[in-house]
Amino acid sequence: MKALVVESSSTMRSVLRRILLVRGFEVSEAGDGRMALDVLHEMGTADLVVVDVALHEPESVEFITRLRHEAARHTEIVILAEAELGTRELQRALIAGADNYLVKPFTTRQIDEKLAQAGFHGHLDLASDRTGHSCRY
Repeated sequence: MKALVVESSSTMRSVLRRILLVRGFEVSEAGDGRMALDVLHEMGTADLVVVDVALHEPESVEFITRLRHEAARHTEIVILAEAELGTRELQRALIAGADNYLVKPFTTRQIDEKLAQAGFHGHLDLASDRTGHSCRY
């Protein structure tokens, strides 16, 4: 399974990369929409794309619209939204073609729930850290 994380924060990209790698994904990263489109062309296809709703160059809605036109329809798009963000941008992203959303801060359990909803069943039993508690990011 291939995933692309599109997030301006290198720290958040790193966190998501680790979480998805443990769950069996090959993960690529991009810091903005322009870079993400280039990475997608190199990848050929992605099963999962995680996009920051505050994305720039192009903005998230435009990026999702382009992704839906260029990528296969089976690509799952999950939006990362800030808790304080209004619902308007989130609704615009969903209308543009995003399949689901995840509000920051999030837990590994919440990521596993979104992956399960999307039909990814790989290593989803790894929802917690070694202490058995869900990690919050």
